[in-house]
Amino acid sequence: MTIETLIQIDSLHFGYKKGTPLFSELDLQLKGGQIYGLLGRNGAGKTTLLRIIAGLLQPWNGEVTTLGYSAFDRNAAMLADICFIPEEWAVPDMDIRDLPRIYAPFYPKFDEALFWKLVQEFELPTTGKLTGSSFGQKKKAIISFSLATKARLLILDEPTNGLDIPSKSRFRKIISSSIHDETCMLISTHQVRDMVNLIDPLIILDQGKIIFQQDLATVAQKLRFHIHNGLQEPLDAWYAERIPGGYLVVSENTIGEDTDVDLEVLFNAIIQHPDRIQKLFNA
Repeated sequence: MTIETLIQIDSLHFGYKKGTPLFSELDLQLKGGQIYGLLGRNGAGKTTLLRIIAGLLQPWNGEVTTLGYSAFDRNAAMLADICFIPEEWAVPDMDIRDLPRIYAPFYPKFDEALFWKLVQEFELPTTGKLTGSSFGQKKKAIISFSLATKARLLILDEPTNGLDIPSKSRFRKIISSSIHDETCMLISTHQVRDMVNLIDPLIILDQGKIIFQQDLATVAQKLRFHIHNGLQEPLDAWYAERIPGGYLVVSENTIGEDTDVDLEVLFNAIIQHPDRIQKLFNA
């Protein structure tokens, strides 16, 4: 079975100031059946890239195709199959039970039974104004609605901000059970430890360029993640992070050892040594 390409970006140029591009010659292809993680430092352009994919910002040059449509055309059929949850948003002054009645008509595949199932899983109250709810409750209500749209493309910007520890666990469980071959999720986050065993493949954006895009199985094949006990960094370390009693270490996996990928340590290693790591993965 051929997995469809849902997002295609070719030679993207974009910036906020004339003559000062944020993106230059950026290429990206995202396929169905994946939960992509988009990581990057503050100001790297993560949120901007999400907004371009959703058709909310117009590129200077290049082609951005989302679900088969030119993104900035904002085709009605495209919009009915996209749900974009930004990091910051204003909730309407209504009960949670009013969300399906008001907004579901924009999404032809909306599943109200699924919406109420997710509301129950997140242990949300079904009455009371959303505006009077905590930030975490608002976030869970919006996530529940977005998943119930059954949109082919779900874009989430910092989705775990405001969620407590049990809610983060439920979020991971709910998201992982919602993906299938015809859908794509793109999650931008700084909270990489919240995304363990969820996001894969990984995309890292830095200084307006995609400096890394790999699935975690390939990462585990090429790199070794381990703890080194001692006061000195090991000689084979590509990146080492001080911890009590030793170091968290990333090194080339020359011995074929299968280790768990530490997303936060991997990110720091790539940011510090992008050329070295790109050379390893391109070999």
